Amino acid sequence: MNIFYGLWWYNPLAMLSIMVAYVLGMLVMILGSYVVAPRLASRISGKLSLRTSMFLLGAIIVIGGVAGLLFLAGLVLAAIGVQANPATGLALVLGVVLMVLILNGITYLISPLMINIMYRARRDEELQKLVDEVARQAGFKKPPKAVVVEGPPNAFAYGNFLAGRWVAVSSEMLRITSRDELKAVIGHELGHHKHGDNAIMLFMGLIPSVLYYFGLILIQASFYYSGLSSRRDRSSGGIVFLAAGVVAIILSFLMQILVLAFSRLREYYADAHGAGVAGARNMQRALAKLHVYYSYNKYARASLSESKLRALFIYAFTEAYANPYYPAFLPRPPGDFSGIDIDEVIDELRRTQTSSPEEFFSTHPPIPKRIRFLDRLATGFEKL
Repeated sequence: MNIFYGLWWYNPLAMLSIMVAYVLGMLVMILGSYVVAPRLASRISGKLSLRTSMFLLGAIIVIGGVAGLLFLAGLVLAAIGVQANPATGLALVLGVVLMVLILNGITYLISPLMINIMYRARRDEELQKLVDEVARQAGFKKPPKAVVVEGPPNAFAYGNFLAGRWVAVSSEMLRITSRDELKAVIGHELGHHKHGDNAIMLFMGLIPSVLYYFGLILIQASFYYSGLSSRRDRSSGGIVFLAAGVVAIILSFLMQILVLAFSRLREYYADAHGAGVAGARNMQRALAKLHVYYSYNKYARASLSESKLRALFIYAFTEAYANPYYPAFLPRPPGDFSGIDIDEVIDELRRTQTSSPEEFFSTHPPIPKRIRFLDRLATGFEKL
């Protein structure tokens, strides 16, 4: 047997099976985003509080992902004559889990240092004073470290138990927002820290990753197992390995849809925290300014869409966004809002309906929905 037979990138059949599984997973993901998810979301919308929705969705992701892994592992073990039980199934996937944990754990530990270097983060006394003030309002015992980073207007929260908590605000964000709007932005980022979103989303992201890599290993194992087995075994064990691998990859795409939905709920939760410390209107005004800035700045849009950290940003571009025409907006330096009534922009965004399925591939809700959420929050209609 060729020494490279066990490596999927040297195995055309394994590569073809992986490509088929990937295409099927994408089709399932698109079908879910265009047909199932919008209808399900419209039925559930307004019936559950934000916290309840997050709890239920998080439970579905964790229970569904773990159950899927154990079921597929047990199925494979049964196919090769090993007694299938939860403990044995868990042992089978332990190697994949450890691999994903190690890779993600390393990234998690070094990410604060890498972010500071990548974005040329620098400490700023004035920003730190404002972060300290908002942190006191929010009940933080120890405020996060504040840094200014280079780039288009945005802000994000990052850190870990070794590096501590950090809040980054871009120099352009400092320039385009008023003090109260900036307090709302900082409140949003402090909300991510207060709610433990960095760690929670890291954990949630592990589930589709483990399923995906488990599927790749099963597909490769199906060809390796068939190559070593008798003809009779090839018609059973190898096929089960292959089928289980394809199902695992498809399931990873379904789980990813749910993780993205969970991420969008966490953004609403952070918006609520920003509104709580600085007022819903200031949170809306900050979001509207970001919307106008990115709507008319191709360079900033490209920079945002290409960033590997966009899931952390307070504003992340999605195709499901409103792009109204502002008659007063003529060519001018980026961030120059003279002649633009931001309150009118908010009103226009509030009226904009966003039913585009692309929203379901985004980590952030579209700005119009965030504006309407803050409206309901201000009137006490929205329950957390």
